Amino acid sequence: MSTRVTPHGRLGDSVRRIDGVPKVTGSFAYGSDLSADGMLWGVAVRSPHASARIRSIDMYSACRLSGVAAVLIADDLPGRRTFGLEISDQPVLADGVVRYEGEPVALVAAESRELAREAAALVKVAYEPMPAVTDMEAALQTDSPLVHEFGNVLRHVHIAHGDVDGAEPEVWVQGYYETEMQDQAALGPEAGLAVPAADGGVDLYVATQWLHMDRSQIAPCLGLPEELVRITLAGVGGSFGSREDIHMHIHACLLALRTGRPVKISYGREESFHGHVHRHPSRTWIRYGATLHGRLVAADVRLLLDGGAYASSSPAVIANASTFAAGPYEIPNVRIEGTVVYTNNPPCGAMRGFGAPQVCFAYESAMDELAQQLGLDPVELRLRNALGPGAVLPTGQVLGESTPVREVIERCASIPLPIAPEHIRLPGGSGHVSRGEGLARGVGFAVGFKNIAYSEGFDDAAEATVTLGEGPNGPVAGVHTAAVDFGQGLYTVLTQIVRSELGVEDVVVHPADTRLGSAGSTSASRQTTMAGGAVEAACRLVRDELRARAGDLSLGPISCTAEYHHRPTDRFDAEGQGDIHVTFAFVAERAVVDVDTELGLARVVQVAVAEDVGRLVNPQGAEGQVEGGVAMGVGLALMEHVQLQEGIVLNPSFTDYLIPTALDVPHVVTEFVEVPEPGAPFGVKGIGEVATVAATPAVIAALRDATGYRLNRAPVSPDELVGIRLPVISDKPAPVPDVPTQQPIPEFLGIGLGQQELMKGKER
Repeated sequence: MSTRVTPHGRLGDSVRRIDGVPKVTGSFAYGSDLSADGMLWGVAVRSPHASARIRSIDMYSACRLSGVAAVLIADDLPGRRTFGLEISDQPVLADGVVRYEGEPVALVAAESRELAREAAALVKVAYEPMPAVTDMEAALQTDSPLVHEFGNVLRHVHIAHGDVDGAEPEVWVQGYYETEMQDQAALGPEAGLAVPAADGGVDLYVATQWLHMDRSQIAPCLGLPEELVRITLAGVGGSFGSREDIHMHIHACLLALRTGRPVKISYGREESFHGHVHRHPSRTWIRYGATLHGRLVAADVRLLLDGGAYASSSPAVIANASTFAAGPYEIPNVRIEGTVVYTNNPPCGAMRGFGAPQVCFAYESAMDELAQQLGLDPVELRLRNALGPGAVLPTGQVLGESTPVREVIERCASIPLPIAPEHIRLPGGSGHVSRGEGLARGVGFAVGFKNIAYSEGFDDAAEATVTLGEGPNGPVAGVHTAAVDFGQGLYTVLTQIVRSELGVEDVVVHPADTRLGSAGSTSASRQTTMAGGAVEAACRLVRDELRARAGDLSLGPISCTAEYHHRPTDRFDAEGQGDIHVTFAFVAERAVVDVDTELGLARVVQVAVAEDVGRLVNPQGAEGQVEGGVAMGVGLALMEHVQLQEGIVLNPSFTDYLIPTALDVPHVVTEFVEVPEPGAPFGVKGIGEVATVAATPAVIAALRDATGYRLNRAPVSPDELVGIRLPVISDKPAPVPDVPTQQPIPEFLGIGLGQQELMKGKER
């Protein structure tokens, strides 16, 4: 779509990004650009083993090195020894055992980064390797090594709707599908600066996604009250979920408090691979039952995720993935068994799509199998079963008016197909590796969906303050929010809301820090709704006060604070039923690929996208989000794979871990479907994740169409594109674990509970 960009604008305009110029000119300060007088550098000593007992740690040589200010181990921790986003199971420093390669064991602070690395190499750790469990199905076996003493099953979700065993479809299709571990691959690695304060506290400047949840995890580990831990957002060079967890935060603060000097930690690329969570690898077994006319009657799904060594957000990811696992289709009889396990692989957590991409690959592949067996057009089959207003999900949740699944399917299918390829754009690129002798073109279609905001009964909320005062050239509005913009354009959207609500052109977004009330995490596609809702409400309070003053600002600025809460949701009952999610966004995508079937080379020519946005706020910004989401989905379809061997990462660099470049990203044609979401601010929906969800299955469907091969794993390898069948790990469903059907998440922690405590009186 064509857009006209303006430097200022209101809702519905394509507005120039407020951080665009400093980022393009290089003046934007990222976390890795931070510095302070007298600054030390911090480095972590990390385990080379996936599973081992720590017998001893010899710090003598490191401590003797001139310029080394501190060497710390677990016994030096002044407070709680573990942290966690949902469950406090991850050690700040390994305490007796290591559970994954790269786990931090010791910390060093020194006068330079090079010296800190030299000292870290002198820390001698005696390890006793132990048996590791690195296969997610093996983790379920009764004789498997235990990653944690309480067992390897982190959470199991059971959803039963109707009667799958009693259903009588006229045709069944079944399949097994798997996805590999994917890295968020943010171009700016993790970085931050901790500065000790005169009051005994610490000021932390860090690239993150949720300032207040970070503080609630950091302070207990430092043995400090939360008011003595002050966090300010540093420039974030992308995130895609990887900054939702703690990485170097506690380490930098510990070193700063021990040395009495500022300490900076900035990861290199290899350390970044070890220092943040990844997308969960998945295995899905799915059966669809249908009538001969193509109406779905039953869905039976068994889903298994590898959570790695620590919980992170895995309990929420398996819940999300399980609720989406039958697809955006109305099916009267559904059974879903979803399990996430601990292994000695790197921890997995939030990544764009949050469980939805893995299951979308499975259910959309199964839909294509069903269409082929019934002799139906794949698009027509999806239209016959598409969810709509009033439809009932497998959880029993009834969908609202903004459920335009048919609309996105029809809009996407109507986008014109691309023309034949030019020679230079053949697979292999400008090197002309392919000359087109075995060239085949394929077209694939996929539909996906994703929840908006947090779920399962969490009282998700956001706070914002808007101040209106006189400036040198007229009224100026200031926005104070702890919400994080890590490149998606949130702050630009907030300025549009203020201009629309107050009619003021001059809007300033102030830096985010923990002195402000919590706005929750920038995740779950929630901030346009949540922070946007809080800013809208604050603007209306300002407007009311301005009316009471008859428009006179000479009495001083008007400052108003407001909170936004979305409608309540439910927890699962014993059968997985409940009003689990706030609402959903839907997307349809069509991929066109060219494949050299002799060499196994593939190029994605075009991806057409029709996305449900509720109401379009910033057209150009929305297009950018779609294009970025498609690129990430293309990466998972064709190349992105964190390769593990017995828990050891084999490719922790951008030399060996490949992500799509400008030459790999296809032309993306985007259409938006606007059906406003009732009750949401301005009718908006978050759009940052859903484009990723359907991109991978659309691309792989197109590869199947071009080659005729049954491709059941992502990413697809060149070998598979020339017909070399890779061994199937398991074509029979993994056993349902012998655990309670709804294994509870501990109540003392959790994203939702933490957010509720943060919003109640701000005492935490």
